[in-house]
Amino acid sequence: MLAIQFDHFGGPEVLRPVELPAPVAGPGEVLLTVEAAGVNFADTHQVDGSYLAADALPHVPGSEVVGRTPEGRRVLARVSHGYAEQVTAKESAVLDIPEDLDAAQALALMVQGLTAWHLLRSAARLRTGESVVVHSAAGGVGSLAVQLAREFGAGRVLAQVSTPAKERLVLGLGADAVVSYPLADKADIVLDGVGGELFDQALGSLASFGRLVTYGNSARTGFTPVDPALLNRLNASVAGFWLRPTLALPGAVSGPLKELFTLVAEGRLRPVTGSSYPLAEARRAHEDLLARRTTGKVILTT
Repeated sequence: MLAIQFDHFGGPEVLRPVELPAPVAGPGEVLLTVEAAGVNFADTHQVDGSYLAADALPHVPGSEVVGRTPEGRRVLARVSHGYAEQVTAKESAVLDIPEDLDAAQALALMVQGLTAWHLLRSAARLRTGESVVVHSAAGGVGSLAVQLAREFGAGRVLAQVSTPAKERLVLGLGADAVVSYPLADKADIVLDGVGGELFDQALGSLASFGRLVTYGNSARTGFTPVDPALLNRLNASVAGFWLRPTLALPGAVSGPLKELFTLVAEGRLRPVTGSSYPLAEARRAHEDLLARRTTGKVILTT
């Protein structure tokens, strides 16, 4: 089967198409023929060595797919090594999806959807009427967080984006305004997956009892150490969030996913679908993602 693999750490250039033996499902697993694999920022961290140790090489990235079981069921699944034509998944990590649901929309609800849901519900603990600032609001997580913040009762939803086209997109998704720092009014919640200078600016823009939730570092620069004395003066807090350990918590997947799918079915949530690339062009997908040339959910198709 065709798969995308890297045998040393680096940028997108280390990703290469290879022929590998098809996997064999073990006890409690199911073999899936992949229709589409989701591309996430976390995959780029695997490629550059931020997430993996050298003893894990060679490695096939990818954590989510839409595929078919041997019986023909169309499913959304959490997996390892998803950049491939076939993959195995735990039966407990497989969810049946409708035939008419776009693969990119379904994949958007797995990693990005669960991330956005938990950022607002579990990490930030959004309360009705609070203001929310979403960094990279046109991206996979951000575009869903903008909509979910409104759905969950935010008073104002503010978006940070990098281009006029992305500004039009997020305003169409329900953001009240596009903002830059310094903010005109202090924010109750800031969701930051960028890091770097944007993190520093956001921290100084928190209202009393505000929460800055950091869940990534797409800027790939070092964080300024946070002085507890500064948090005291701001009367604010910084929280970290990582989806991977969250998925192991009781009720952290099935309940939120059910809610997300219901919101989509009712037309109250619109996953933004981005670019689609053939599996063999995973390198180009990563290049575009890192260069911020993409919006919404990026996928690889087989």
